[in-house]
Amino acid sequence: MKRTHLPIVPDAVLTRYRVNEPNDNRFRSCARLLQSLWRAGSELRIGRHVSPNGDKRWLGSRISDTAARRGGNFMSPEIARLVWLEHAYREPWATSDEQRLWTNLLSSHPLVFNAFGPLRLDECLATNILRAMFPDLADATAETVLFEHSPGRGSDDLTGDNTAWDAAITYVRADGRKGIIAIEMKYSESGWEPIRELRARYAHLMPATGLFKDPMAPELRKRPIQQLMREHVLLQAAIMRGDYAEGRFMVILPELNQPMQNACQRYAAQLALPSEGKAPFSTLSLEAFIDLMRHQGDKDYAEDLHERYCLWERIDDIMEDAVPAELAEGS
Repeated sequence: MKRTHLPIVPDAVLTRYRVNEPNDNRFRSCARLLQSLWRAGSELRIGRHVSPNGDKRWLGSRISDTAARRGGNFMSPEIARLVWLEHAYREPWATSDEQRLWTNLLSSHPLVFNAFGPLRLDECLATNILRAMFPDLADATAETVLFEHSPGRGSDDLTGDNTAWDAAITYVRADGRKGIIAIEMKYSESGWEPIRELRARYAHLMPATGLFKDPMAPELRKRPIQQLMREHVLLQAAIMRGDYAEGRFMVILPELNQPMQNACQRYAAQLALPSEGKAPFSTLSLEAFIDLMRHQGDKDYAEDLHERYCLWERIDDIMEDAVPAELAEGS
């Protein structure tokens, strides 16, 4: 039977693995526990969480600064080297939280590099994954993979703010047309994280894009879908400016992250019917993306990626062991 949800892990179990965070929802709690298990299995030293007031505590989903300097948050030395260079050469005005990138196992920021780093390092793999994700792009060839990319932070003819995509794959069609896949990657996020106030530019730009049934709908400006709207509008604005002949906006997320799945469904319900020249929106499960990598690239790397981020059977084993002795069969 297909799994539809993850368990509510008892506080005692979470405390044992140093991942008892009261504000975590069900999925995030399990994802944090899975990262703690992966850390221990990878023999990475536990790190500390530092609160805004300076208090420090051990957290199982963090690694030590020493482990971080050795690239412990990344799936291979090649990816760790790529991350260092990408961070050093990041686009002007791009924001980057170094602690989150290097020490936070739960963050989607390192996941982006672990998932798309191999595509950046292998153009043939990038092309194969591109075509596998979008079969109608069978004539397309990937040019490059970009990280934390915006076609113009602060540009008045775009969104006028610092909105950017986690990753982007640029490509060229057989007839010479250039396109881009704009990608937002989620792992444990719910869509209810803090959001920024929209600039006045959106009041004009949202209707001009033609993406929405009602561009003035209040829901588009609020959690949990405002971020998706901003990134989609950025893409359409770049197409309207002539940066690309075509583009697509995709969210990649775990299939069991129900809060974020719900947010994507709510966003999709706000969209107008697809039409020529308008960037379509789609989602792809993280599990399906890893499966594409398994068939198109390095099978061992894909298995390692699955084990780290999606091997929920490890949580099942923990839950089986947590059943109280007095409830055991025959007691």
